[in-house]
Amino acid sequence: MTGFFHHDLFLKHLEEYDHVERPERLTTIIDKIKQSPISSSISFIRAEAAEREWLERVHDPKYVEGILTLKVKDAVILDWGDTVATPASPQAALYAAGCGVQAVRMVLDDQISSAFCAVRPPGHHAERNRAMGFCIFNNIAVATADLLEHGGLQRVAIIDWDVHHGNGTERIFAEDDRVLYVSLHQYPHYPGTGPADMTGVGRGTGYTLNIPMNAGAGDDEYTGAFDNLILPAIDDFKPEFILISAGFDAHRNDPLSGINLSSAMYGKMTRLLKERADSHCRGRIVSFLEGGYNLEALAESVEKHLAVLTLTE
Repeated sequence: MTGFFHHDLFLKHLEEYDHVERPERLTTIIDKIKQSPISSSISFIRAEAAEREWLERVHDPKYVEGILTLKVKDAVILDWGDTVATPASPQAALYAAGCGVQAVRMVLDDQISSAFCAVRPPGHHAERNRAMGFCIFNNIAVATADLLEHGGLQRVAIIDWDVHHGNGTERIFAEDDRVLYVSLHQYPHYPGTGPADMTGVGRGTGYTLNIPMNAGAGDDEYTGAFDNLILPAIDDFKPEFILISAGFDAHRNDPLSGINLSSAMYGKMTRLLKERADSHCRGRIVSFLEGGYNLEALAESVEKHLAVLTLTE
């Protein structure tokens, strides 16, 4: 059974605020999945809040304190005008980060086979002490740190196929040889990071794989990246758990990118990663919603993604 983690707070973040990262992204996904034949293979699970110590594994304590004590009457700009908090945002961010820990622990304990964290706000741009790119806490980084510290794992792979480079995730783990961070992203594009020659720092050198993609790249180019770069890197690393920063904004209909993926490609990428999870880590795989701003394309792509996650041998 695949867990679908969600909370009503995720719908209240940026409620009644004009923003491209809007609550309708989630309602459209949820409606699509509940009406899909795959719904019988999905367990809808209420997300739980993060504990503060989980957040402080990857974020500066002063930053965590600032977010959790933030008082918002209307809206507060957190970064460059595009990262915004409304009254429910601090609690939504707390539950979005907690959700990932909850999911990976349930997979480790064999309570569910895989999971999709349908969270808002997203996370992969958030840095140790900075909100950025619609992100407040780095949800996938919090879950990764829990796998390493609480779960006792030594090798966790993060595959980030969001169209924007996950600068926050990369920087948090750049010096850590226990984390393989792989990112396919349009380049040059926001946030301007992620060149191919950034491969990690110090002990972590060789454990960051950036794959910049030119605008106009599509299914064939992404398939080539998987076959020639990503799958061999995963096979060499032999992860004990695979996490996916599952942004769906590389879709050809997305308004914020110039990449031309089909909805079906998200199913194919998921299948390739699920096969590696089955080979290396007992099928342990959890994905986190990141970007995706065309509602129809987003819902269709998530359905393709989950259709593969729900498959059992």
